[in-house]
Amino acid sequence: MSGPHDHHDHDHDHDDHAPIEQDAEAKEFALLERAIRELLIEKGLFTADDVRRVIDQGATVSPADGARVIARAWRDPAFKQRLLTGSKKAIEELGYDLGGPEPNLIVLENTPQVHHVVVCTLCSCYPRVLLGPPPDWYKSTEYRARVVVEPRAVLQEFGTTIGDDVEIRVVDSTADMRYLVLPMLPKGSEKLDEAALAGLITRDCMVGVTLPRPV
Repeated sequence: MSGPHDHHDHDHDHDDHAPIEQDAEAKEFALLERAIRELLIEKGLFTADDVRRVIDQGATVSPADGARVIARAWRDPAFKQRLLTGSKKAIEELGYDLGGPEPNLIVLENTPQVHHVVVCTLCSCYPRVLLGPPPDWYKSTEYRARVVVEPRAVLQEFGTTIGDDVEIRVVDSTADMRYLVLPMLPKGSEKLDEAALAGLITRDCMVGVTLPRPV
């Protein structure tokens, strides 16, 4: 791996090409989460209604929300600058509530020299507030282990070829820090409006494993 390792139709997932699926460890995490959740409810730290409310709120989020942010950045240079230097405040300009206990969110710009890929090597930390729930492959042990040591090979399995002259930076999400990738604007799309641009952006390219759809 080159570079440091830092510690839509948007209503459906784009997993047709995903080479990595949920594994036994991911299922174990789900069982552990359920056990801990039930224990905390039993101890009165929060209620089952609190859990349902958070789940219902999360169900309204989809990659279309992230695509809207990316499309605005492609069309509005001033917004893009605010997004890259103060991601949460810029995103809140579009009406998203990132306050409260939400972790910090950093937007990383891809360039002709650098391509970013997001992973959570410990579990499945992910920018849910803009992309919704993470896909199974993102949570799998295989993806979490391999992408940090052989990112080009993993990207190839997603159908993504990154030139040898481009540095690949794998960034590691944590409980306190989440990342969103700002892809490069596809050639030929310079005159499209924001709505059309958003249609080029999938969840996977905001994680960095694919590129925006060509025009």
